[in-house]
Amino acid sequence: MADEVVGAVGGVGDLVTLGRRVRHLRTARGRTLDDVASAVGSSASRLSLLENGRREPKLSLLTALARELGVPLADLLAPEPPSRRAALEIRLEHAQRSPLYAALGLPTVRPGKRAQLELLEAVVGLHDELVRRAHERAATPEQAREANVELRRTMRAQGNWFGDVEDAAAGLLDAVGYAGGPLSERHVDALAAHLGYRFVPVDDLPHSSRSVTDTRHHVIYLRSQDRVAGGARRRAVALQALGHLVLGHGEPAGYPEFLRQRVEVNCFSAALLVPRREVVRQLQAAKAARDIAVEDVRDAFNVSYETAAHRFTNVATHDLGLPVHFMRVHESGTISKAYENDGVLFPVDATGAIEGQPVCRNWTARTVFDRPAGVPYHQYTDTPSGTYWCTSSVDPAGDPDPAGAPGRFSVSVGVPFAHVKWFRGRESTERARSHCPDPTCCRVPPADLARRWAAHARPSARAHSHLLAALPPGTYPGVDDTEVYRFLDAHTP
Repeated sequence: MADEVVGAVGGVGDLVTLGRRVRHLRTARGRTLDDVASAVGSSASRLSLLENGRREPKLSLLTALARELGVPLADLLAPEPPSRRAALEIRLEHAQRSPLYAALGLPTVRPGKRAQLELLEAVVGLHDELVRRAHERAATPEQAREANVELRRTMRAQGNWFGDVEDAAAGLLDAVGYAGGPLSERHVDALAAHLGYRFVPVDDLPHSSRSVTDTRHHVIYLRSQDRVAGGARRRAVALQALGHLVLGHGEPAGYPEFLRQRVEVNCFSAALLVPRREVVRQLQAAKAARDIAVEDVRDAFNVSYETAAHRFTNVATHDLGLPVHFMRVHESGTISKAYENDGVLFPVDATGAIEGQPVCRNWTARTVFDRPAGVPYHQYTDTPSGTYWCTSSVDPAGDPDPAGAPGRFSVSVGVPFAHVKWFRGRESTERARSHCPDPTCCRVPPADLARRWAAHARPSARAHSHLLAALPPGTYPGVDDTEVYRFLDAHTP
């Protein structure tokens, strides 16, 4: 029954509007919370939560409220605020629930009956200006960041499952007679040959490219060093190049399409390196034994821990019914990659972007750096959105950072407490508490420490050049077209 309301009421913003309409109608009729709650078979506390937009009502309750207040149900669900004051209160509620307001550490304002309209106008106007300035500061990469936020929203909605990509990868494996086990370089070469292409290692690949495909001569150029650095890296880069061909990718029309293509080829590569039929069979058996472990996927398919963790997120929800989150975090504490569909609250900026945001010092993705590299570490973390269990590892053989940032990275996979029963490591006694995004959790230095050093510390920031440099112009963001064309000229017979 509650699900019917979700379709009619929608998200948080509509719940707030609904609550204000109920309150407006109730007070206009001189009714009290106790009076109306008793008449509709509810309690005053529950009705108060509904009026404050903090409880999703059942359709039966809404129907009873509409009847008791003497209005059609459609009027109760109307999207328009009932008054100018209510509209301002709703905007204030939105503002105070935003990450930008939470980061300020300010107390919550509860607009009482005596609060003047001008006061509400001023507070809401100040927040709007803060949002405008925050977006202005992010104006340079704004298009890419907004596109990434939208892409992540899509990935969350579909459980990080890309059915067309999975089908394409499975069909290609069948075509070359793949019979199971780790995908070897011989298999990769066979996949290319099946598509009419061949790989050529070179020492002068354009620095802005991981590979270059010549569709005229059906040649894919790879960096020679990738083979020296290890077969896993060469296989991943080669399969991503094949993915563009198999999935029919053309020149991206903009950032949204460019990012979508990148996610699809990453999933395509992972679906070949860790085939669905094989890994789902393994994980279903592990779930039945309550012994799921990312490192088992890594070892069974001879891939990096990061590839195994990423692949696990592809099948966890679709094939195992498990909500999950994934993080790749630099040792400085900033997020490189992240995904969730389990309700965990990642840090976000004013645009909703996650990448580059600092992770709470108490999260597993940070505390793992104090443990031995390459050894999975398990921890429970109590957060404002619930308790989560995470398994994390600092992977020395992980995938290279696309932005070229030096340093180590942790890779983490986590689930809500209710689902930890399926995983190895659930017996961990490691536990931490996080209050983020409350800045007093870990971002504001302890008072005694600040008193001793705030006036005397003068660090020199380590700013990497890639954080400040603009992307070279070209068809593909970050790729220098002239450099690529000259490379192809030099290598064409």
